[in-house]
Amino acid sequence: MSAENVNTGSDGFSAEERAAMKARAAELRAQGKKGAKKADELQAALDSIAKMSPDDRALAERVHMTITATAPDLSPKTWYGMPAYANADGKLIVAFKNSGKFNTRYSTLEFQDAATLDDGDIWPVSYAIQKWSPEVEQKIIEVVKAAIA
Repeated sequence: MSAENVNTGSDGFSAEERAAMKARAAELRAQGKKGAKKADELQAALDSIAKMSPDDRALAERVHMTITATAPDLSPKTWYGMPAYANADGKLIVAFKNSGKFNTRYSTLEFQDAATLDDGDIWPVSYAIQKWSPEVEQKIIEVVKAAIA
């Protein structure tokens, strides 16, 4: 989905994207109990995105696609009802907080303690997102890579 489509509204994930996510969930379930749990967590994250307002959903979908492509070892799940991504140890790295959840002016991408963003005595752990653009996508890729390094 282009940045232009996201800015003007979204009908959600494309049919191809939904099919790929369903196929991945089926693969995880086929792995047994642990895989089934991951599949359920993925579905919970996708369901939380689906419940968002159209503008928040468009952002959350792009964030989801960017994080899962950039850091495929992170597992989607929910955290306080928000889509989130955890490392192999189950420690939360990042969560997307949509503006509609708390009636705020913008959505945020929030990094948790397990993220390795440390830079001296002060560093950002939350990023406001108002609309999607190639620059926003690139920044998210950079910060997610740093967070899992």
